[in-house]
Amino acid sequence: MDKIKLITDSTCDLTQELIEKYDIHVLPLSVHIGDKSYKDGESITLTEMYEGVEKGSAFPTTSQVNPQEFHDVYKKYLDEGYKIVSFHISALLSGTIQSAEIAKDMLETEDITIVDSKGVSGVLFLALVEAGEKIKAGGTLDEVVATLQETAEKVKLLVTFDTMEYLVKGGRVPKSVGAIGGFLGIKPLISIKEGKLEMVDKARGSKKALKSLLAFIDSTPRKKDSKVVVINSLDSEVNRAVISHLEKSGIGYHEIEVGCVLGVHAGPKLVGIFVLTD
Repeated sequence: MDKIKLITDSTCDLTQELIEKYDIHVLPLSVHIGDKSYKDGESITLTEMYEGVEKGSAFPTTSQVNPQEFHDVYKKYLDEGYKIVSFHISALLSGTIQSAEIAKDMLETEDITIVDSKGVSGVLFLALVEAGEKIKAGGTLDEVVATLQETAEKVKLLVTFDTMEYLVKGGRVPKSVGAIGGFLGIKPLISIKEGKLEMVDKARGSKKALKSLLAFIDSTPRKKDSKVVVINSLDSEVNRAVISHLEKSGIGYHEIEVGCVLGVHAGPKLVGIFVLTD
């Protein structure tokens, strides 16, 4: 039976409980504010980061996991006899996959399989849970890789942003669009298609954005026994309403506050829904 190690990055937003349950190694991306750097999930919170922006500190930037970090972690598990499956944020959203590929080439091994999730956050979260269960059930390396790929493809998502400011400053939305959207109270509704963010609709105000999220929950078929993943970047009325709706509907869920790396691009009060379909 294959001895398999799952490795991922901090954009997966897995809970510590699930990381320990499936023995997953999570490599952090980095956040940079002025001349200071922080590993995602360490040393700085979303609240502190957003408060710093409001007070006029340098706007945060982010960077991928570097090849040397991958090399060192890969070598550790290879030396312990593992075959590695390394599953990461979309290559079109981060250079993390490229770093992983460089590290694999440095080690000159075929015992590392690198998989592009073509997504972020809940896409990785749900796929890693399924893969973790497959490993626990004695699945082969090929079966684990197939589980990751197939699950990621079946995750449907809808995310709404409370503000376009961070999307604009991060270069993901033109300034002109951000200015108009801010003035009109537009809340973009985003999904992911072929590894890229895609605006699927826009709502005028938070109430209409919430209505779209609830409609998405009610209309999206869920795989039996799979929980919905709800992400946020600080709590909000929209987030609370989504959680209330899930509870009233008897739908199991994981409520996750994203890390600072995703928070830099999302801005405060993002709410996202990820559903694993049949």
